[in-house]
Amino acid sequence: MRRSPFHYELPEERIAQEPAKERDGARLLVVRKSGAAPLEHRRIVDLPQLLAADDLLVVNRSRVFPARLRAERRSGGRVEVLLLGERDEEPGRWQAMARPMRRLRAGERLRLRGRDGGTNHEIEIVEISEGRVDVRFPAGVDAIELAERLGETPLPPYILRPDGPTGEDRARYQTVFAREAGSVAAPTAGLHLSERLLDGIHRRGVKRAEVVLHVGPATFLAGQPGRDALAVEPERYEVPTATRRAVEATRGKGRVVAVGTTTTRALESAARAGWPPGMRVTDLVLTPGAEFFAVDALLTNFHLPSSSLLALVCAFAGTDRTEAAYRAALDEGYRFYSYGDAMLILP
Repeated sequence: MRRSPFHYELPEERIAQEPAKERDGARLLVVRKSGAAPLEHRRIVDLPQLLAADDLLVVNRSRVFPARLRAERRSGGRVEVLLLGERDEEPGRWQAMARPMRRLRAGERLRLRGRDGGTNHEIEIVEISEGRVDVRFPAGVDAIELAERLGETPLPPYILRPDGPTGEDRARYQTVFAREAGSVAAPTAGLHLSERLLDGIHRRGVKRAEVVLHVGPATFLAGQPGRDALAVEPERYEVPTATRRAVEATRGKGRVVAVGTTTTRALESAARAGWPPGMRVTDLVLTPGAEFFAVDALLTNFHLPSSSLLALVCAFAGTDRTEAAYRAALDEGYRFYSYGDAMLILP
């Protein structure tokens, strides 16, 4: 299947530019896959009431690192570099996007600028091709550690920040359980889960497990000329043995509730591969007709039209039911995308 199940028109004012005042303050549209149950308009804080003691909540503990770097050419021109991922075949060499790219040349060096001014750190442009650049960090330099000191939060292009991300963005475009740095975009469904909400879910008797899926640059590449709407970048993931065992112990008794499409993609990739240990790479795209082997319920945000994430939701809930849910969300004033409201899809 090469096309997204449906397209919808979204007014710009419905794209959330700021998170809810409280982390767990967003609205929640509850959708049931079976029967003719009506849609329910709830709040994220109601999530514990919608879960049961035999359920398993699975979250993605990947952490967004400040992947957007400011740099300067020797001519004095400013360049913005967005790190996408390290090349496996050459440590210290990263694939990136840069702007402006028009005058950049392979072999030139860019001096990185910190949030408070210039630095002595440089990166070298190794290769330029198909709208991307490869950059090399000096030997012995940890790119992620350097980005933590110099970089900015890589907000999606639809969140408008003419003066750059704010301190609030640095805190709120990150889940409270994020630990392992590697994502260049947030697993956004997890942004709604506050410590107090997780405590309430725990008191309900719901167990919790974790996966790692380092989110790639798809949100920055959507709509580029020549790019298929359902194209995804290969992403690194890991499903720990303890999580596999928790999933196997839950299915048939309770529900495996995936927090976000990234968690879903990690679990379903692992299940299809026979639950391999260690860090792996997935290019799995789930579209209508796909079978789900590990996930029973899904907490997710409202996604871009004609995207692989929307296709996954349609695969999970059914295209007609998903389309009806999105129509209701539009009619009822829900906020969309990363900082927006959420949807809980139950069996």
